[in-house]
Amino acid sequence: MGYVHDTAMSKFISPALFQFSAGTWTPTLASNVFSMDRGATDASFNCAIPIQLDSNSAALKGSYLQSIDVYYTIGTAAADDFATVELEKITLPAATGSAPTGAAVTTTEDGDHDTAAERYAADDHKMTVTLSTAEWIDDDEVFVLWLVVDCAATTVFKFYGARANFTYRI
Repeated sequence: MGYVHDTAMSKFISPALFQFSAGTWTPTLASNVFSMDRGATDASFNCAIPIQLDSNSAALKGSYLQSIDVYYTIGTAAADDFATVELEKITLPAATGSAPTGAAVTTTEDGDHDTAAERYAADDHKMTVTLSTAEWIDDDEVFVLWLVVDCAATTVFKFYGARANFTYRI
């Protein structure tokens, strides 16, 4: 039986899997590129990006999450704020009678996105969110990247997807 230890794995996360708290989001295909588009409106929205990677109950096996790239465009006008970029680690209960628990994971953003002003600028963006300490994903853990954006009246927002970068060992 073979053994796999690949340090250069990645998995694309379609914007169709993203969950939004507010606004009207339209699946769009333009120039052969799929996106989730939000029309201009002066309001905030939350975005939850599920990081769906293989997990394992054995130590040092499965997926070793290192970073997440988020691809988006802010058009027409800069947003008012984009302060929240938070990776949530949710631990599922082992038994009935217990609820899932969650905690924020310490992360940093790349040099072009390490301030809110850089994140909300009108431009095409590839924001890399790096775990301060990479994590093996246990079989009772789930990761979700949580974003909060406050758009200006003429801000148009498009998500193209995200990519999880990890080591895979089985």
